[in-house]
Amino acid sequence: MPRFLLALCAMLFFLSCAKEEQVPVTTTPSLDFSNAEYYLSLPKQKSFFQKIDKPSASALGDILTVNSDQTFQTMDGFGLALTGGSAQVIYRLEPVKRAALLQELFGKNGMTVLRISIGASDLDSAVFSYEEEPGMFSLEKSKPDLIPLLKEILAVNPAIKIMASPWSAPIWMKDNYRSRGGSLMEKYYVTYAEHLAKYIQEMAKEGIPIWSITPQNEPLNPGNNPSMYMSAEMQGNFIVKALGPVFQRLNLQTKIIIYDHNCDYPEYAIGLLNVPEVRKYVNGSAFHLYGGEISAMSKVKSAHPDKDLYFTEQWTGAKGNFASEFMWHMKNVIIGSVNNHAKAVIEWNLATDPTYGPHTPGGCSECLGALTIGGQEITRNQSYYIVMQAAKFVPPGSIRLGTFAPVGTHAAAFKRPDGKIVILIQNEGAKKNLSIDKLNIELAAESVLSIVL
Repeated sequence: MPRFLLALCAMLFFLSCAKEEQVPVTTTPSLDFSNAEYYLSLPKQKSFFQKIDKPSASALGDILTVNSDQTFQTMDGFGLALTGGSAQVIYRLEPVKRAALLQELFGKNGMTVLRISIGASDLDSAVFSYEEEPGMFSLEKSKPDLIPLLKEILAVNPAIKIMASPWSAPIWMKDNYRSRGGSLMEKYYVTYAEHLAKYIQEMAKEGIPIWSITPQNEPLNPGNNPSMYMSAEMQGNFIVKALGPVFQRLNLQTKIIIYDHNCDYPEYAIGLLNVPEVRKYVNGSAFHLYGGEISAMSKVKSAHPDKDLYFTEQWTGAKGNFASEFMWHMKNVIIGSVNNHAKAVIEWNLATDPTYGPHTPGGCSECLGALTIGGQEITRNQSYYIVMQAAKFVPPGSIRLGTFAPVGTHAAAFKRPDGKIVILIQNEGAKKNLSIDKLNIELAAESVLSIVL
């Protein structure tokens, strides 16, 4: 064969291989869409979870792959932060209205994880701790609203998982003796660990099991009120010298989850998990997305595949655009975090009043609750629909499956405990055709489609 023909054949072979590598593998094994149900959300129209007929396409479209043989994390669920301020405004509702709301939020196809603060967060009406003076531990500050509301939630869903995070240690344990900033003094490491253990024990006496804790909310943000600075080295020393041994001695089963801050510094979690004395006490790490990229969570998973990952906070703001925020959070928080191994996804925060309160002096003054509650009126905002978009279709125990989504779309797929498969698909742009295995559908512009099969 002439040399130029050999070269041409080689080039054609190379191009064909390159082209094949860009095309996702056909779904394996084949999915059965014969009895599939379709639920459409159109945030610009404020239309959510509407059951529709199959949105058939007239032609083949971009290929979206779901591989049910490829499995990842088992989900704990989706939820919101129940701050003290949230509890305060919800607990003002008339009992019948409150009961109906809690059934909607936490009943069947509702939220299955909650995050609460140990002492005050910045979305409480005032700064406080559960131990204002040494040896005087008390939950009294949370007994008018947070604790009774948690009991009502547990009556609706006894299996709900509650994560607790401190915004600050009691001020007498801190080197600046203030609620804002400062650090935990080393001489109080064991005292503070016993304080956190006492909190878990006292909540258990109230019938409220604490599933997990983080040692410090946003440890690299000392500017909030309350807040406390805790470097990776400080957190590691605290866990090794105090928190881990105290939990072990008291036989507490509450998980210890480290970091609880932004995706711009995954090295915090990786560095701690590199230390054998730390990692033996730690279940995993938690992330927010006020900085960095959500893919940082996969860096931690790659470094420590045996440790779990959680997404624990992202706000929606008073000045935010409803549809834009819904789409950003769906892409980055809901679909993005689960595709980067998050077992639980928690937004910030459940409820505020019409003035974005209650909050502490210096606390967040523009945090928009998932619910706005003014008197007896309830308005459902972005975070409500963001969280429920997943919670309605993906219960705890669902296993994430492998997916490949074409440009302009984002997708996550799960096999539920009942054996059904759920595919969440987000279309960021104009309407388009999409092919999933043998199914050809039309995606509405700027939409989210949930398919249950």
